Amino acid sequence: MIQKIHVGLIALLLFVAVIGCSQNKAVEEHTNVGIEQAQHEVQSDVKQIELTISAAISLTDALNEMKDVYEKEHKEVTLTFNLGGSGKLAQQIEQGAPVDIFLSADTKWMDELESKSLVVTNTRVDFTGNKIVLITNKDNELGLNSFKDIDSSTLTHIAVGEPTSVPAGRYTKEALIAIGKWERVQSKLVFGQDVRQVLTYVESGNADMGIVYLSDAVTSDKVTIKAEAQPQWHSAIIYPAAVTAESKNKQEAKKFINFLQGEQGQAILEKYGFVK
Repeated sequence: MIQKIHVGLIALLLFVAVIGCSQNKAVEEHTNVGIEQAQHEVQSDVKQIELTISAAISLTDALNEMKDVYEKEHKEVTLTFNLGGSGKLAQQIEQGAPVDIFLSADTKWMDELESKSLVVTNTRVDFTGNKIVLITNKDNELGLNSFKDIDSSTLTHIAVGEPTSVPAGRYTKEALIAIGKWERVQSKLVFGQDVRQVLTYVESGNADMGIVYLSDAVTSDKVTIKAEAQPQWHSAIIYPAAVTAESKNKQEAKKFINFLQGEQGQAILEKYGFVK
């Protein structure tokens, strides 16, 4: 009889223990679900900010890498790029395009926007620079080794940026004037709407040679860099950044410009051929 009581008591104790474990597990699972739900609610409460950045197309590859880095560090921010020739981008801002940040490939277009109070002056900074280089298709290098070797009599098409709206085109014109080549090559010039179009003309073989930024040339495995323009031949190539006056996200826009100037941003720019 006593043995049966002991067995029954042990069974009862085991039953209670099992029930207790099950309840603890249920409480733990409920607690974990509650924590996950709370975290999700907190994340949902974070206001998502989309920064629209109008940027010189020569910055394309560098900005794409920056996007990955920046968005991982700033979960609440999404970067959207509007890429093109600096002149056209400036005109879009003048016409009211919803833009938070303007990144220009020269100071001329930034100066124009600033003179019209379309950018916030105290956010303006010069964040990088560039060089212009002479390129040819790798399959047709033409024996060119310097800008002074350019001979219109042996060339069919020379691709350059449109000087009035594309900064790279203006620097190119200045350089060719400086070495006495501009007038001689007029009949052979093919104008690109932006510097990447110039690069494409040379890559495809539709132009014998072209003049682009160093940062564009290094992105292509289809062209050869033949020569670099001397700095004294053209205006200093400076890239300024500024928050636009109409931005609804001025604080976050300024943070991104700070990132451009910081160690991470500068390392990425250097990787893609930009120079400080």
